[in-house]
This record gives sequence, C-alpha cells and structure tokens, in this order.
Amino acid sequence: MGHYLVDERDIRFVLQDYLNVGELGKYPKFQEAGFDWDTAWQMVQTALKIAQDVIAPLNEIGDKNGVKFENGHVYVPAGFKEAYDTFVENGFLTLSANPEWGGMGWPATINMIFMEFFCGACTAFTMYPELSIGAARMFDHFASDELKNKYLPKMFTGEWAGTMCLTEPGAGSDVGAVKTSAKRNPDGTFNVTGTKIFISSGDHNMCENIIHPVLARIDGAPGGVKGISLLLVPKFLVNDDGSIGEFNDVTTGGIEHKMGIKGSATCTLNFGENGKCKGWLVGEENCGIQYMFMMMNEARLYVGLQAAAVANTAWLNALNYAKERVQFRHVKDMAQHDAPGVPIVEHPDIRRMLMFCKAFSEGFRALLAKTAYYDDLSKVSEGSDKDRYHGLVELFVPICKAYCSDWAYDVTEQAIQVYGGYGYCSEYPVEQYARDTKITSIYEGTNGIQAMDLLGRKLTMKSGTLFMTYMQELAGFCQKNAGHALGAYVKKLQKSQETLAMTVMSLGGFMKKESFKEKLIPILQARPFLDMFGHILLSHLHLEMAVKASELLNKLYEEKGAAGDAAKQKALVKENEEARYLHNKIQTAIWFVNNILPEAQVIADYFKTCDTSPFDVIF
Repeated sequence: MGHYLVDERDIRFVLQDYLNVGELGKYPKFQEAGFDWDTAWQMVQTALKIAQDVIAPLNEIGDKNGVKFENGHVYVPAGFKEAYDTFVENGFLTLSANPEWGGMGWPATINMIFMEFFCGACTAFTMYPELSIGAARMFDHFASDELKNKYLPKMFTGEWAGTMCLTEPGAGSDVGAVKTSAKRNPDGTFNVTGTKIFISSGDHNMCENIIHPVLARIDGAPGGVKGISLLLVPKFLVNDDGSIGEFNDVTTGGIEHKMGIKGSATCTLNFGENGKCKGWLVGEENCGIQYMFMMMNEARLYVGLQAAAVANTAWLNALNYAKERVQFRHVKDMAQHDAPGVPIVEHPDIRRMLMFCKAFSEGFRALLAKTAYYDDLSKVSEGSDKDRYHGLVELFVPICKAYCSDWAYDVTEQAIQVYGGYGYCSEYPVEQYARDTKITSIYEGTNGIQAMDLLGRKLTMKSGTLFMTYMQELAGFCQKNAGHALGAYVKKLQKSQETLAMTVMSLGGFMKKESFKEKLIPILQARPFLDMFGHILLSHLHLEMAVKASELLNKLYEEKGAAGDAAKQKALVKENEEARYLHNKIQTAIWFVNNILPEAQVIADYFKTCDTSPFDVIF
C-alpha cells in the first residue's frame, strides 16, 4: 500500500449527503456540461485511482531527488513528466475550465475534491498544473481576444504551462514595491526588465513553452500598487501560426533548496538580461493588481486545499499506525502485570491526538468544499442570491487559506507524535507531510496578511454585508436546530456567535481611539481573530454535518430494527461500517465543539485586556 490514504466515505458524505452537489445538475450551465451525480462519482473513483497509483509514488521520489538545475535549465524528478501527461489526458487540468477552450465546465466543488486527491498524493507535483490553469483562467478573463487566441488553446491542453510572477528581492508581501519595468515599444509591445524570485514552476522540462503573467511598472506609471500593470511574457515567442519562435530572453538564475515540496521548481527568473524580453499588456494599464487578485484568490484556496489534503492523509496514516503498534497494557489492566499489550490506539492520549487530527482534517474538507459549492452557486444564481454566494466566498477565502494551513501543520505535528520516534524518521511519510505543509502558511500571502485581509477588508466590504450575511446564516442554523438532539452543542455555537459579533464591534471601536497605539490593536490581534472566526465556522460546519449524520443514523437504526434500543444501537455501531461512520461523525462534532470552540471565548477575553506590550517591548 502506498502512503496516500483517503476516507472515501467522508468524501461521499460531504459531496452527496451534506452538500448534495448532484442538485447542481438542474442548472442549465451544468446540464450543458453533462454533469450529474452518477457520472461525477465514477470520475471521483478514476481520479482517486490515478492519485494513488500514478501520482502518490512521486511523493518520495520528488522529496529524495528534488528538481535539478543544470546549464540554466530546470529538470523535474523522474516520473513527473509521465504523470503530468496522464493528468492532462484524463481531463483533470480543465475539469471546471471554460468549454470555449476545451474545458468541461464542471462544478468547482468536484474539481476541489479531485485536487484534494492529487495534493494529498504529491503536493509538489500539483504545483505545475494548478499554476498553469490558474494563469490560463486569468488570461481568459482579462486578456485581449488576440492574446487569448494565440496562447490559450495550448495552455488549456497542457502543452504550454503558466506561472504567477509577483515576488521580487525587494517586493515580497509588499507587492507595491515591484521594480520590474516595462518600456513601450512602437509596435505596442513592451520591453520587460527585472528579476522575480520564488516563482513556483518558473522553469521545467514538462512543456515546450511557459507563459508568465508578470507584474511590472510601465515607464511613467505612479508608484505603489496603483501603478502596477500585468503583462503576458512567454519564455519563447510564438509565431502567428502558433509555432514556437525565438527565445524571449527569460532566463532561470537558479532554484531554491527548500525544507519541503522539493519536487516543485522554485525559481529565480531574470527578464530581459540582454534587453530582448517582450511582453504584452493584459487589460488596461495600472490594473495589474486587480487582475492578479483573481488568480491570487484561486491560489489561496488551492493553498488551503494543499494543507487540508496533506492533513487528511497524515491523520489516516497515524490512525493505521496506532492500530498496528502494540505498546503497554490497556489502561483498565494496568494493575495486571501479565495482561497483554494492546495497540496504542487504545490509549487515552493517543485517542485525544487522533481526535484532534480527525476533527480538524474533516473540518478543513467541509470548509473548502462548501466554499467551492458557494462559488458554483454564485455562477448559476442571479440578483441578491448571486451577491450572497459570491460574498460568502470572498469572506471565506482568507480563512480557507490561513486557518487550514496553520492548523494542518499542527495536524501533521500531532501525527508525528502518534508515531513517536518513528514519526521523526524518513522511513515513514509523516515527517515529509510536516515539511511539505509548512510552506502553506507562507506563500500566496502570509497568514498574517490573510488575517489583516479578513479583519481590515472582508469584514468592512459593502458596509459589512459579507459578515452580516454569514451571521444570518449561522443564526438561522442555530434557531432551526435549537430543539435537536444536539441542541446543547448548538446552544454553545449560538453563544459563540454572539461573542464573535461583540468582538467585531469591539475591534472596530479601537479605530476611533485617539491613541495611535490603540488604533493598531486590531492589526495586532488580527491573527488570533482569524483563529476565533475559524473555530466558530468549523464548529458550525461540524454541527451541520452532525445533524445530517444523525438523520441518516436514525434511519439506519429503523431499518435494522434498533430504533429506541440503546443496546442494539451500540452493537450496530460496532458491527456495521456505515453506522460506525455516522456515529463517529457525530462524535467528531461534539469533540470539536467541546474542545476547540471554547478557545474562541479565550481569544475574545484576550482582546478585552487591550494589551499593547508588543508595541512597548524594545527589540
């Protein structure tokens, strides 16, 4: 068995029982694309098989061998090119892409599940196709017809790749400090000069051409983000007949040697070292950041998905190990020196760690799937419904990215701890999971920036409409399920909702303070606030799923003649795989609400101290 493990029942529960994505097939957009649940589930099976059989073996290969930089060129590890071809041939590159360019036009929710498989199997591998399709979709939205007709056909077929070129030596998170320049040419093109660093998939030998979206400042443009434009810069020029032309003076200066995702090429790219790098303006001048935000938001969701995917396979590997590793007597037999040893899954602290891993990992999946589902609904809805779904996606993006990536790293750490000393050794996959996951809290906007985006932008957008929309959704759930068997936990969630609302009002009040230091408190507390919001959001999702699981479990009890009989129900949960899954789904929600949700109140209490000591300490 390979390293990659996935809970297929949980995948089906989220897609079919919880979200009921098959209902998307009633909308003309997805009807025309041939989407229906039965076909989707067959494709899920195909995607999972390819992830396990073709892509998962690359995880260790990529980690051990890494990419190679020789004579100015980058070479991917063995097997990556063949896996990329399989990925493209099976339609995974363009599953939810525009049918105009050969895409299937399927729901993003299904695409999200497929990418979870591939990311969990080998995160480093997925960097190549994901950036390519992201760049292609952005060009499709904002580039001229001439550029689209010239470049998009082969980008969508996977023959040509794409990147995202933002970061520079002096412009990391501060994108407004970009120095790359673009000088106008008489023919309407631009001469591009500058250096970009940390460019994922910046160069490789899997495609014959790489099309770079480059942020640059056109001569005479204003400073800061308001003067940044987006240019399309190919590695090789493209002739009018679509064939590859001359080299476009885009050279690779080197690759980074990283802690993780070693199979992903992270490059330094030099544009126009010899003054011969041509670029084409995408859209209007000085609108580059606006255009790039489309790709950045997609990338942030993808990064959260990377983290969630690795967390899910990490915890399942830890669970399997805990079932096999025998150490110590059972806690109830501690006084009996001749009692046999038991698998460590029987020990309380191991069970606590596994529950932590399970609850967070399955919560991540639900969050990302529901965000993708809202994105799908926003594309088939009109008027206020369209605005509502789109607003919820906007609100959830920084939480998907930052909350999932930070806590997924904690999941991998707990998975290592379950293994004990073996988890620290490279013979087992969990140490690589931790190394591969750490980057997710850093790239595509550090998690501190995501937190400031949530608190400073998303909560105030449209006069707070996005936040209030979610609060109404949360309140509606609590009101509807107050009398449910899980009502005690729903009541805890409702109390946390009130705490969240009061905290948002309190943090907003600091902006009215006279003291500049006090005005900075919301920025200082932005990261803890994101955790607070995330804990409440995941508690909400867990309870939604638990309510559905309870409904299905009660139905199963009736079918098996166990309704109203506690003893029969207990026996059924032990013997019946479906009953056990649904029972565990409910217990997972209870654990999260009892053990993680209270941290939201702790964070809220911390805000009340108005602590400014980080400003007062002298470094």
